[in-house]
Amino acid sequence: MKYTDTGKKDTRSGFGAGLAELGRTNPNVVALCADLIGSLKMEKFIEENPERFFQIGIAEANMMGIAAGLTIGGKIPFTGTFAAFSTGRVYDQIRQSIAYSGKNVKICASHAGLTLGEDGATHQILEDIGLMKMLPGMVVINPCDYNQTKAATIAIADYVGPVYLRFGRPTVANFTPEDQKFEIGKGILLTEGKDVTIVATGHLVWEALLAADELEKQGISAEVINIHTIKPLDEEIILNSVKKTKCIVTCEEHNYYGGLGESVSRVLAQRFPIPQELVAVNDTFGESGTPAELMKKYGLDKDGILKAVEKVLKRK
Repeated sequence: MKYTDTGKKDTRSGFGAGLAELGRTNPNVVALCADLIGSLKMEKFIEENPERFFQIGIAEANMMGIAAGLTIGGKIPFTGTFAAFSTGRVYDQIRQSIAYSGKNVKICASHAGLTLGEDGATHQILEDIGLMKMLPGMVVINPCDYNQTKAATIAIADYVGPVYLRFGRPTVANFTPEDQKFEIGKGILLTEGKDVTIVATGHLVWEALLAADELEKQGISAEVINIHTIKPLDEEIILNSVKKTKCIVTCEEHNYYGGLGESVSRVLAQRFPIPQELVAVNDTFGESGTPAELMKKYGLDKDGILKAVEKVLKRK
């Protein structure tokens, strides 16, 4: 494998590092938090810019309204709380106060998906990508590691409009370049292949690379694409790949319904119908457990991807 894990880090710390960098370089960036400063790794930003931080408390809906208001004065608010509270709890406020009027709010959501772990189903939101991507004008980003999350955090400050930035709690492989330039809406070709396309997002990107490495030993050539931006979706990088491989596996830490897999299915149905298999949670809630145990049980790991590849190859 040409990619190396330089040391496991949590993606939420990538957000914290990116926010701190913005605090030093962009005076219009402000941060709001719903009583989860430590969980969102916002300490450095607050230490260096106390006058630009607002502790809202456990009042997420109020936080979204305040953030929308701050944009009117030219500020660029970054809101911080868990993904479950960043979306489901405050959907009305996001829809009415942020998305409808195109407010320049960055909704930054940690502890997404199953890998929240032991806190269980009430906190493990698996439908947030669907909720956010259905809002007109909302950009949806799900980076794969610490370095990419830091780069994405910095990049969205320059984008004018609402953004949903999703990241996680556990330590995962950190393998993308430290000095990368993050481009919203541009997928990244990680490995070239001719037999099967594997499109992955978030924590599943590293698992896709591990699967591709295993497939290579079996004589199967897999093309792996990192789709860090789910909306707007880079349709061309996907189509260019599947026109060569003639089949695809999509991988995400999200429900089957409403996520990356469905976005890819729409593109294929409209422009190039070919066999697709989805690695995702099969329309269930999560449960308590360690992140690794949950990813294995729900098939969101290298082995789950290998099984999906085996299925899709038989359908070519």
